[in-house]
Amino acid sequence: MPHVHVILASASPARLSTLRSAGVRPTVVVSSVDEDAVLAAARERFGDLEPADAVLVLAQAKAEDVAHRVEDEEASADMLGVQVADAVVVGCDSMLELDGEALGKPADADDAVARWQAMRGRSAVLHTGHWLVDLRDAERGGSGATLGATSSTTVSFADIDDDEIAAYVATGEPLQVAGAFTIDGIGGPYVERVEGDHHGVVGLSLPLLRELLGEVGVPFRAVRS
Repeated sequence: MPHVHVILASASPARLSTLRSAGVRPTVVVSSVDEDAVLAAARERFGDLEPADAVLVLAQAKAEDVAHRVEDEEASADMLGVQVADAVVVGCDSMLELDGEALGKPADADDAVARWQAMRGRSAVLHTGHWLVDLRDAERGGSGATLGATSSTTVSFADIDDDEIAAYVATGEPLQVAGAFTIDGIGGPYVERVEGDHHGVVGLSLPLLRELLGEVGVPFRAVRS
């Protein structure tokens, strides 16, 4: 089995770090999709979306957007010399579901404070959609497949007080991430436990990625490090 190169269709440092910690050195190519437009189009076609479905729709849009771009020979030459003949593209998107509502990144600091006042002492579900596009040539085992799945993990938050919330929001970290928290950063002390894959909470489920790679005939050990 020849090595397979992973193209990560995400600007998330946490997703990149997760892959690197597992021995994978992906090429990062950030998608240019309009998330609001993608979701609006999906709702028009399918009706209201559950949060677990919304993240999958966005992950697919991001992965396929990058796949189309790197398949263009001229564009590929500008993207760190990516060779699509042995590559797969992985796109992800995350949202926190609380009281049936899907929460992405907070709009501003006040929004982040309000989120934490609603979340503290409670549990919510972090959904991360994953989408994989197999760009490999047929002679290298490529399937041409485009497929995905969602990782969902229950997160229980500490019952922190208003001063702790204000101090955390003041760090700026909650404004950069879905659900206004991290488990692998400054927000870690405020997450009491998780039920499910903690990698999915960080933003990329390694077990789920392994399953998706297996669906296209790629053992995880074959992804290029």
